[in-house]
Amino acid sequence: MGQLVDGTWQRGDLPTARGTFERAPTRFRDQALVAEPGRYHLYASYACPWAHRVLITRALRGLTGAIGVTIVDPRMGEDGWPLRAEDADPVGGAAFLYQVYLRADPRHTGRVTVPVLWDRVAGTIANNESRELMRLLDRDLAPLAVDAAIDTLFPPALAPTIDATLDAIYQPINNGVYRAGFATNQAVYEAAVREVFEALARWDAVLGRQRYTCGDVLTAADIALFTTLLRFDPVYHGHLKCNLRRLRDHAHLWRFTRELWHHPAIAPTCHLDHIKTHYYWSHTQINPTRVIPLGPIIDDGDDDPAA
Repeated sequence: MGQLVDGTWQRGDLPTARGTFERAPTRFRDQALVAEPGRYHLYASYACPWAHRVLITRALRGLTGAIGVTIVDPRMGEDGWPLRAEDADPVGGAAFLYQVYLRADPRHTGRVTVPVLWDRVAGTIANNESRELMRLLDRDLAPLAVDAAIDTLFPPALAPTIDATLDAIYQPINNGVYRAGFATNQAVYEAAVREVFEALARWDAVLGRQRYTCGDVLTAADIALFTTLLRFDPVYHGHLKCNLRRLRDHAHLWRFTRELWHHPAIAPTCHLDHIKTHYYWSHTQINPTRVIPLGPIIDDGDDDPAA
């Protein structure tokens, strides 16, 4: 996986503490964006659930014309995320994402992750924290929206509920699947995977009472949950050993995932080929053969989001 240390790329897997996967905090955290068309460029991945959140926000809020995007290669190797020849970096000609980070800070230390929002005017990274980027795009860049599919993902009346829901799903579900899959200790793994399924059961019950996580309105909390659920059966169930049950065994979570999968603004951002390629090819500590599974098999006529 690797990381930057004082501006130098260091190859190798990141260490874990006591067998536990620990996600490092993001560094670039500006609090406001300027509504200027073409000012920002997004580096993202169809495979990564954190980047996918921002791609969905960009699409739902009608910002595809205002914010350019570069999609990295799903095959993350020893040099981190590579950029694809067919989607070259239009800002600085980077071959790898870590070079974008070095443009912002030649002595940067830390992980190199997507999403990254680049500020062409300031010549630096505006933000690389997915939860903040969802809010910043929704709020600060609203004047640039064209034919938005939704007025806002953060309705003011639901603000406390949205934040509480984002907090509630992050550790046990969004990050929980990684805490299970990257655990190198049996007890740590078992505790994490049980937490994943306890939380899935709770939210399955919530969605049995209401359409979305915060009520009857689609919000940022739904997008944050959806990007994990979309990857569950194709990747997390087998590759990350979250296999007590499948997503489709949770009737209400399954209905919710299928609904968002078929949303006309969200569907073009969902690429199961990138998702499966990234996880099974990139995580050689889990899948050293890099063999990518063909399945799951979907019956004809089944509008399964894992198709």
